[in-house]
Amino acid sequence: MRVAVLVSGGKDSALALHHVLNEGHEVKCLATMVPLREDSWMFHYPNIHLVDLFAEAVGIQVVKAETLGIKEKEVEDLKRLIGTLDVEGIVSGAIASNYQKSRIEKICMDLGIECLSPLWHQDPLSILNEILERRFEVIIAGVYAHGFGEEWLGRKIDENAIADLLELNRKYGISLAGEGGEYETLVLDTPLFKSRIRIVEAEKTWKGETGYYRVKKAVLENKQ
Repeated sequence: MRVAVLVSGGKDSALALHHVLNEGHEVKCLATMVPLREDSWMFHYPNIHLVDLFAEAVGIQVVKAETLGIKEKEVEDLKRLIGTLDVEGIVSGAIASNYQKSRIEKICMDLGIECLSPLWHQDPLSILNEILERRFEVIIAGVYAHGFGEEWLGRKIDENAIADLLELNRKYGISLAGEGGEYETLVLDTPLFKSRIRIVEAEKTWKGETGYYRVKKAVLENKQ
């Protein structure tokens, strides 16, 4: 099937891309919504500007559109973008969010195309373990739930980080995969990347119990 993959530069969309390529689908393009506010209901905010490097690294063109990030109106913005694409299906990295999945499905139904969610209802721990097994390089780009501290910003997701996430899940009930908006991620490398993203300059912003890690400068570099 000829598809477009919704990407944010985070782990879930990158893993969904990996799955549909392995399944033999033709990925015609990546599609990204760029929210103009931090508190978008549907779309990632931290480091969305790096999606161009993500697309260049994986060698697939990206189509972008801006949204004010207003609840429900941003869904219409996404529908307008998808409506311009010559594809038979849309791929999302939704895992457990009915809010996200139901709205993308409604868009696809209205446009007469398929909706593919290869990670839907997969066990969150198995998703994190798959990221390690496939040697994804992923860092935490934002944290928005009780239990996280500033030290999480920019932290690499590895075995120790997963153990700490399991503890936060036990104590506070956070989603291991961050599907409830507890945290957001940035992918720096995957087996699909022809080059990896190297962070040159970044800064942390912390407000009370939440914060994000903003990359001010990044480049692509050859993989060793």
